[in-house]
Amino acid sequence: MSPSALPHLLTAQSGPLLELEKRILDSLPAIERWFRLQWQDHTPPFYGSVDLRNAGYKLAPVDMNLFPGGFNNLSEQMLPAAVQAAQSAIDRICPEARNLLLIPERHTRNQFYLTNVARLVRILRQTGLEVRLGSLAEDITQSTRISLDDGEELTLEQLVRSGDSLGVAGFHPCAILLNNDLSSGIPSILRGLEDQIVMPPLQAGWAVRRKSNHFAAYDQIAEEFAQLIDIDPWFINPYFGRCGEVNFHERSGEDCLATNVDFVLSRMREKYLEYNITDTPYVVVKADAGTYGMGVMTVRDASEVRGLNRKQRNKMAVVKEGMEVTEVIIQEGVPTREEVDGAAAEPVVYMIDRYVIGGFYRVHTARGRDENLNAPGMHFVPLAFSESCNLPDCAAQAGDSAPNRFYAYGVIARLALLASAVELESTASRVLEVPPPTAAIAAAIAG
Repeated sequence: MSPSALPHLLTAQSGPLLELEKRILDSLPAIERWFRLQWQDHTPPFYGSVDLRNAGYKLAPVDMNLFPGGFNNLSEQMLPAAVQAAQSAIDRICPEARNLLLIPERHTRNQFYLTNVARLVRILRQTGLEVRLGSLAEDITQSTRISLDDGEELTLEQLVRSGDSLGVAGFHPCAILLNNDLSSGIPSILRGLEDQIVMPPLQAGWAVRRKSNHFAAYDQIAEEFAQLIDIDPWFINPYFGRCGEVNFHERSGEDCLATNVDFVLSRMREKYLEYNITDTPYVVVKADAGTYGMGVMTVRDASEVRGLNRKQRNKMAVVKEGMEVTEVIIQEGVPTREEVDGAAAEPVVYMIDRYVIGGFYRVHTARGRDENLNAPGMHFVPLAFSESCNLPDCAAQAGDSAPNRFYAYGVIARLALLASAVELESTASRVLEVPPPTAAIAAAIAG
């Protein structure tokens, strides 16, 4: 994408983000050294993507995905950086690896997702790996070829468990890469693998993982980073609360929801007053476990979560694969100031290992700057983040340079990646506490 085609940076001229960007650029050597030291103590997930919001007065992550499913949205220019980063990860994890098993999501009719799988396979094969696709879907009992809209083909194979090892017929991988977020639980076939490395680890799946745990870890990382560059950590960190016993169908947990909504809004109002921000504060209530933008609601007053109507309750009650929502995170709403062709947009940054490899804008023409853009009707505008996130122009005036803005995006995204590493370390033991999916859940998924 040419520089003239870049989205207009609406917040380029003034405001706290200008000061934040300047602090980041001025502190570049210290920041990169700090990251280097952090990665000596923590192991990054194999990959991840971060949804960011640029409000003008703050730049913060609002979601961290450890099973990114949009590699097809990245530009061709990012492939060399992606291959190098993947090679670095494989060298660290399993340097003698020849074979890798990739386990995708169960749905086999979503062309958009399957194109993502094909792009991921392409990246991995260019690192020197033989890659095969093993499916958790019960209806994949033999090699199944799937044609993609762009003319490519994928072959899904039945998983084969042999003792403590997992593979497909005639194929024994050193490493297993999950591109399946395990929303429905950790299946028995993935448990107790002794001589193979599973990436990301099983506790990264939504059977164990909670967004509130991630943002609790991010609180710590943001505080330390803010001290490093001498800023208020609120500029890079959204406030949040959590409710762990909610039943939207039975209307239980409303008091917890209302209390936490009021708590987060009160903290936001204090910051808005401190920094003379005139926006109306809002929070986003969303499932504490889950993806695809399901189970999400925008709230501006605590009274709005009491007495929800049937449509609202049904929308919030279940997420992917029909899993019931019993835990929610109440997160500070960060409005986006970014636009692409006049439509609200938010940057999404992709990483492999500890490196930024690319990114794109998620754009929604029918939604506003204070709404969830991860919804039907969205589209994506790729950007060559691989260069602009890593090569800022420190001689340019802060706020006037797209590469500088994108470098700041990459820094905040890496903070979220680091938080996910800390999060996964703290939840490793919880895998044993989660039972395999029940027969009823397995049947529902298969059906």
